[in-house]
Amino acid sequence: QVGGFAWEDCAGGKDPVVLKSLSVAPDPISIPGSLRVSAAVSSSKAMASPLKAVLVVEKALGDLWIQLPCIDQLGSCTYNDVCTILDNLIPPGTTCPEPLLTYGIPCHCPFKAGSYSLPASDFDLPDVELPAWMTNGNYRVRAVVSNGGQELACVKLAFSLQSQ
Repeated sequence: QVGGFAWEDCAGGKDPVVLKSLSVAPDPISIPGSLRVSAAVSSSKAMASPLKAVLVVEKALGDLWIQLPCIDQLGSCTYNDVCTILDNLIPPGTTCPEPLLTYGIPCHCPFKAGSYSLPASDFDLPDVELPAWMTNGNYRVRAVVSNGGQELACVKLAFSLQSQ
C-alpha cells in the first residue's frame, strides 16, 4: 500500500528476533515534528557485536520504486557494526535516553534475549537538513540484521515523509 504506514516481519517469524507490533503516527511522518511510536519485539537469542545491518531504501517515483544509494550513511547502506555506532551515539556507561530508560529497553550491545515493549511514546524529529532526494514522498525500507552470517531479524517498512 502506498502512502500509508505499514510494516512486516519479512522472516515470517522464523528469525530469532521478531517484530510483534509497530505503530507510528502521524501518517505521513512530518519533519520536523513529533513522532509517536509503539512497538513490541521478542528475541530468542542475544544480539551481540558485531551486529551487521543491511538497509535497502526505495523511493516511489510515480509507479516506479527507485533504490536510493548510500550517501553519508543515509539510504541503502550496510552498517557492519551497529554496536559501535550505538556506542558513539550514546557513550557506554551513560544511561539510555528516555523513554528507553523507563521501559527497560537497552541501548547498547549485547541485547539480551527476551521481550521488549515500548508503549506509545513521543519522539521529537528535529529539523535536520535532509538531502533533497530524502524529502517528501513514499518510501520502502528492508532491514536485515545479522551476526557472523546468521540472520537475526528482517523487517520491512513502508511510510510517507512530509518535510517543511
